[in-house]
Amino acid sequence: MTLIQDRTHCPDSDEIELYIGNPVFGQFCSDLRSEFRPVEKTDFSSCSLQPGWNLKFRKAGKTLCTIYPAKTFFTVMVVIGNREREAAEAILPECSEKLQKIYAQTAEGNGQKWLMIDLKEKDSLYRDVFRLIRIRRNR
Repeated sequence: MTLIQDRTHCPDSDEIELYIGNPVFGQFCSDLRSEFRPVEKTDFSSCSLQPGWNLKFRKAGKTLCTIYPAKTFFTVMVVIGNREREAAEAILPECSEKLQKIYAQTAEGNGQKWLMIDLKEKDSLYRDVFRLIRIRRNR
């Protein structure tokens, strides 16, 4: 059992960063904290798709994103609902091909797209995720 899947031990952000082993995670969290000043919560999920500890970043009662740690990368989930859809789809042509593909391939459920975006580098996809989070924050 890995640190991330051990329900009996809630890891702190330093332990999660060490587990991931990729400095982009620390930079991403730092950028989120700096720009949005969110409330952070470490939560255990029993979800069959992403079981284990995750980090939720919330602002004004809304989840901005959830981070699922993995070895060498992390997955950022950003939910695009009806309120965000028009703004998100308006910026899609300016976004990376990777994000466009993720958006197109993500099924819609209850009027929402739960985008699962793997980040390994501080590249165009990283910047795209922040664009989506800004849309989420402002709706």
